[in-house]
Amino acid sequence: MTARILLLGGTGDALAIARTLGPQHVYSLAGLGRVPADLTCAVRVGGFGGAEGLARFLADEDIALVFDATHPYAAQISANAARACVAAHVPYWALRRAPWQPQPGDDWRMVSGWAGVVEALAPFARPLFTLGREPLAHLNEVPQRQHWTVRCLEAHPGHARARIIDARGPFTAEGERALFIEAHIDVVVSKNSGGAATEAKLAVARELGLPVVMMQRPPLPDAQREFTSAQEAIDTLANYNQRSFHA
Repeated sequence: MTARILLLGGTGDALAIARTLGPQHVYSLAGLGRVPADLTCAVRVGGFGGAEGLARFLADEDIALVFDATHPYAAQISANAARACVAAHVPYWALRRAPWQPQPGDDWRMVSGWAGVVEALAPFARPLFTLGREPLAHLNEVPQRQHWTVRCLEAHPGHARARIIDARGPFTAEGERALFIEAHIDVVVSKNSGGAATEAKLAVARELGLPVVMMQRPPLPDAQREFTSAQEAIDTLANYNQRSFHA
């Protein structure tokens, strides 16, 4: 019998993996964004109730492997998954996308959280936020001298000092350059997500001489096997999906 996989997703890499999985496998989404309609595998939307709830799900659904392809900044989900796998005696594998590295000409300002972002932005007037939803909770805190451009997956009305752009990558250098110029961006705020889909903003910031306020990655749990690309994961799962992951 084919071993059953629980794929924890929500990223483009996770979706690429999910598209290769058959109907016995489960693709889990936290509930943000659009649910793909073109998948053969089962799709589960919503949380599990922490590590304990996930461990129960693994046992109840006879899951043989958990594959964590969540965002590098989804640290709590990854921590819960690793703990649940230990409790349920299920292997925990993970996609650990390599972070971006500063290139010659880059001006990165490293910060560790929202307070650091606010402090680093004090000298600037027109930041572009590419942090996902987090800035939406702070729109009422936009300083009088600033106007924010926030790019995330969900539409939002914004207000007089904040423009919200709902868009999903990949983004091109041409598109990023046009946005930077049209919105008079003077600083970019980013997570170090890695990958090619959203890297163009860094190249354009370098080209235009703009600083990047970069949020440091949180620590993530170790996995029994770690992969650096979706294709590597797809190839390995294809070779393993007809036998036990404990073998």
